[in-house]
Amino acid sequence: MDGQRPSGERSQQISEQAKTLPGVLRLMADTCIWLDLARNISGEPLIAACRVLTHQGRLELLVPPLVIDEFERNQARVQADMTRSLSASFSRVRAAIDEYGQGHGRATALDQLDDLMHRVPLMNQMAVKNFGEIRELLNSGHVVELTPAIKDRVLIRALEKRAPFHRGKNSVADALLIELYADITTCDGSPEDAFRFVTSNTKDFSLPDGDTRQPHPDLAPFFANPRSHYHTSLATALSAHFPDEQDDLFAELDYHEEPRSLDEIRPVLDKLWDQVWYNRHKNLEYRIRTGEVTVVDDSRATDPQRTVTRGVWERAQAAARRREEQYGVDELGPWSDFDWGMLSGKMSALRWVLGEDWESTLDT
Repeated sequence: MDGQRPSGERSQQISEQAKTLPGVLRLMADTCIWLDLARNISGEPLIAACRVLTHQGRLELLVPPLVIDEFERNQARVQADMTRSLSASFSRVRAAIDEYGQGHGRATALDQLDDLMHRVPLMNQMAVKNFGEIRELLNSGHVVELTPAIKDRVLIRALEKRAPFHRGKNSVADALLIELYADITTCDGSPEDAFRFVTSNTKDFSLPDGDTRQPHPDLAPFFANPRSHYHTSLATALSAHFPDEQDDLFAELDYHEEPRSLDEIRPVLDKLWDQVWYNRHKNLEYRIRTGEVTVVDDSRATDPQRTVTRGVWERAQAAARRREEQYGVDELGPWSDFDWGMLSGKMSALRWVLGEDWESTLDT
């Protein structure tokens, strides 16, 4: 399903199935969950699953304003870290292979690294897209506000050094988050609704020196209710609540826009270049046949607009025959005005992506 959106018929089947399933999942995720998902270039299926489930009314994201604030405050830093980390890692590895590599594998490895470095900006742009889509999810969620009672409980928790204050650091934001969650789980709602708290900050929230999938003993009472659950993975939280349709839902949404490699782009670009060149060659051939252009000896002075030297023309004819053998004449035209525009546009776009200026992308 890579690169494809779910079909209308299949999406309709999922929606019909959803109508028969009880309960709403009310889910609160720590900021670190959303930042981790945003920096993951393969995170689109999970983002899409959240979007579909919220549109169906089966998932309600509980979003404290402090989560949105932290997410937006950290976006620029996370994106910059991604760029620096990827580029620096590739550069270090390339330098080591360039200096110490030997044999045929050295050239192959360097080509692969060059391809990956070429894709870094594209991968970062996909991460930027993830940030935007997650921000839309958070903004469309159910905003939960702090109350004086919650702030008082956080103060008491801090004074008693109970988790998440057990590590001797400023954990006010974490404490506000878990106390907000505890407040929400006691609110009125359908008996079939479920609550799930998700965080990857296992040092502050999880069982110390044990199974990090379990909450800290100080927080365990918040999950004593069978309707309330603790998770360290968003995917696990969704799968646990929607087990019977997990495969269908995620399979339908398992698409992502994978940046194309240089190994994919170069053969396509070479063929486009040859097709454009062959078309111009055939135009010249027509002008020679009609007398508009004359083939002259190499030693004669030429007018580039009306003459072509014999040596140049013979080499061009030989090159044209090689293209015909390589691609077949059906792949070389003739082109309509529309086809010619598409051909030229594709070649120009690919050459621009590889670093050429727009003004030179149609030179052949």
